Amino acid sequence: MRNSNQLSQLVESYVRSEEDMNLTQEIIDFGVVPRLKGYRVRPGKVSDSIFGGEGSYMDKATGKLVEFENPPLENRCGIPLRIMVRTGRISTHDVVRGDIPFKDQILAVNHDYMRRMLQPVLGSSQLEVDGLGGNAVVIVAENLKQIPFENVLRAYMAKSSTSTSLYQYFINGSRKFCGHSLPDNLVENGRLPYVMDTPSTKSDEHDESVSPETLFRRGLCTKDQYAEIRSNSLFAFGMVSQFLRGRGLIAVDTKTEHGINRDCEIVAQDELWTLDSSRFWLADDYEKQLKELGNGEIEVLNPSSYSKEFARGFSKGDEGYTDEQRVKIAVRYIEGIQHLIGAEFVPDMKSRNERVIGGLEAAVRIVA
Repeated sequence: MRNSNQLSQLVESYVRSEEDMNLTQEIIDFGVVPRLKGYRVRPGKVSDSIFGGEGSYMDKATGKLVEFENPPLENRCGIPLRIMVRTGRISTHDVVRGDIPFKDQILAVNHDYMRRMLQPVLGSSQLEVDGLGGNAVVIVAENLKQIPFENVLRAYMAKSSTSTSLYQYFINGSRKFCGHSLPDNLVENGRLPYVMDTPSTKSDEHDESVSPETLFRRGLCTKDQYAEIRSNSLFAFGMVSQFLRGRGLIAVDTKTEHGINRDCEIVAQDELWTLDSSRFWLADDYEKQLKELGNGEIEVLNPSSYSKEFARGFSKGDEGYTDEQRVKIAVRYIEGIQHLIGAEFVPDMKSRNERVIGGLEAAVRIVA
């Protein structure tokens, strides 16, 4: 596999040859995929979505709510579809910082690998479509009835600058977090007493960490729905933890989203255990630092990490990332996916516009 210098050269070459990328909505509006012309795209933090029926989103440029209604979008069996287009966008602290080279493909490979491992436990809304392989940036899924909260599980008190993190609550003096009592002796990046379920509300603007009881009170899910999601997700967390140990990695935390399919089953939707939705630490480095902490050689644990937290370190105010920062972040993403799947990441070097259009053309072949 390529070393860091070779990866930097690869990414720098891509950046130099970058063409202007059309937004997903622009591609749809151009009519290059005739079946989708006239549909409104719902932009997301990681993926854009195309689906039938009513939808809405907050336009960050204007601060206004955009509401729309699309024509029906179903496959030949009558299953309502959601076509998701992964982007290279990266956001931290609720600010979009720009596009990271290859990030859309990396997360596609990442999600596909973990989905195949965890589908027997968590289910999946994703449909298999000819022409959309593991690194395709377009995904076709059943358009679920969403259960509107993020299911967050944490095994460690990972240092984070995100306001909704357990770490920020703890260092600011709180000893209650999402219904859990926090002991006083927790340490930065140290293990928690047990894997904690710490749900978060979903928002285009600002998420909020809450207790399960708050979800019930607000009518976001029922107690039975939460119990099923929590139980299955904890089982999956154990599976992933064991798998990652064999890869020399530690499962630190993750978040998943869920919905109800037309068979009334709760299944996972969107990304599973990706470098954006999870944290992975190098196990050997962590164990070494634990010994050094115990011997007084270091004051805090600072394990080598593969996650979006690496990118957060470059964030300043509402500024976007420079090309140099984008290259460094892309290299870390590639190193992370290679470590996770144990194979070299081979990017599709076609332009993003070509990859998106090709993916959409494959997706609409199953549309009624």
